[in-house]
Amino acid sequence: MPNDDPASRLAAIHATIAHGCKLAGRAPADVTLIAVSKMHDADAIRPLIAAGQRVFGENRVQEAAEKWPALREETPGIALHLVGQLQSNKATDAVALFDAIHSVDRPSLVGALARAMDAQDRRIPCFVQVNIGDEPQKGGCAVADLPALLADARAADLPVVGLMCVPPADLEPAPYFALLARIARDEGLDGLSMGMSSDLETAVRIGATHVRVGTALFGARA
Repeated sequence: MPNDDPASRLAAIHATIAHGCKLAGRAPADVTLIAVSKMHDADAIRPLIAAGQRVFGENRVQEAAEKWPALREETPGIALHLVGQLQSNKATDAVALFDAIHSVDRPSLVGALARAMDAQDRRIPCFVQVNIGDEPQKGGCAVADLPALLADARAADLPVVGLMCVPPADLEPAPYFALLARIARDEGLDGLSMGMSSDLETAVRIGATHVRVGTALFGARA
């Protein structure tokens, strides 16, 4: 993959998305590229903005709050997605700062987000994170607990638009992506937040609507 400049890296990712879409008979416009800028400073982010990227992802509320207000003032029209774990006590800040949340994974967080959205009169799209590989070290709702969590979210008027997962490392991701896609279909959800730098094309072929790419755009984090 080209790594000489941000515009080339961005073009390479878009080419990968387009290839995956072609194989699946999909339109590239149906896939949102989220540039995951966690642990990268504003100087590393600005070249991607200059190259045309407008959707970014962060893992932590505090880090995003330190970087993004100034960057968004410089360039209106940027959308910011929270792709990392969220503590319930940060729900108010997250609703104020982000345009989508990808890590809803427990009833207490559903309640905290619903209250924050009510208080701010703001409804932002949410993805429920599923622990698709049943890994104890990872966040996410267990597959068996998902119907109850979705019922809680709907009762709280939380706008759940899809599911998110991180498949187990070092295993073929396709079966996990396919499982997430099937569960989403069964639950009547269209959004699939899945696929990162290493498994991007596979995720797109299986139906990802949002891909979260960090390393392939920014390089390895320190």
